[in-house]
Amino acid sequence: MQLTRIANDQITVDVAALGAEMQSIQTRDGRQWLWHGDAAYWTGRSPILFPIVGKAPNDTVTVDGVPFQMSQHGFARRSNFELVAEETDRCVYRLTASEASRAMYPFEFQLDVEHRVEGRAVVVSAIVTNRDHKIMPFGIGFHPAFAWPLPGAEGKPHSIELDGGGAPALRRLSGGLVDPKALPSPFEAGQMTLDHSQFAEDAMLFPEGAGAGLVYSPAAGPGVHFTWENLPNFALWTKPGAGFICLEPWHGTAAEVGGSEELSERPFTELLGPGASARYSFRAELRG
Repeated sequence: MQLTRIANDQITVDVAALGAEMQSIQTRDGRQWLWHGDAAYWTGRSPILFPIVGKAPNDTVTVDGVPFQMSQHGFARRSNFELVAEETDRCVYRLTASEASRAMYPFEFQLDVEHRVEGRAVVVSAIVTNRDHKIMPFGIGFHPAFAWPLPGAEGKPHSIELDGGGAPALRRLSGGLVDPKALPSPFEAGQMTLDHSQFAEDAMLFPEGAGAGLVYSPAAGPGVHFTWENLPNFALWTKPGAGFICLEPWHGTAAEVGGSEELSERPFTELLGPGASARYSFRAELRG
């Protein structure tokens, strides 16, 4: 596997060409903050979701009524990206339209994924460019899996605290699609203690968003201040018993139960004009 390493005097980050996926975040004391991809639970570590987030009905999307096969979370995470920029503290991987991608997604696109280290933080940005002559619909999202428990916090309850407080409504998946029924929020005044039982019914979805930042941490000890930009939807996910929690900001969600297969009509789909670009990002600052 082709890896690119970026670093400063605080942290080291490895990024793979496959999926432009971050593979590790290590502080200078040797602690690993990212999930290690144990195949017994889930091989992912920090996949990029494009050109859809979540599932499509029968793994099919339509574009102007024409059907295309599209697996969950799209094809970018299974694609080999080209390294187009490499510096000590940043790297950029690029994916462009190909014969294989056009068979699933009939648009000329460019997806640049930048990883950058800043002090004790890693910043991941995705820039989508429409190189086509027509409006390009897509969803995009991030899926980083942080260690649960965090290094040095074994045996301690972990919580999520939303920067903006609040109690965003919860939704669940049904057959991989979003059930539109709103459920009571698991947050109280922006606070939620994590428990693996919360994920017995798969991911916890907050399609209307959860603000633009949160702190993931035990009551005392290490933590992650996680913020995001231009990503109005949010989800939390793990497999019960696994040693990770995914913090997932998205622009776009899975299709709704009973919803349209048309790509442009999926919830929160972006519609990018010809020649236009849009940027989406998250920042994970390590504390403690």
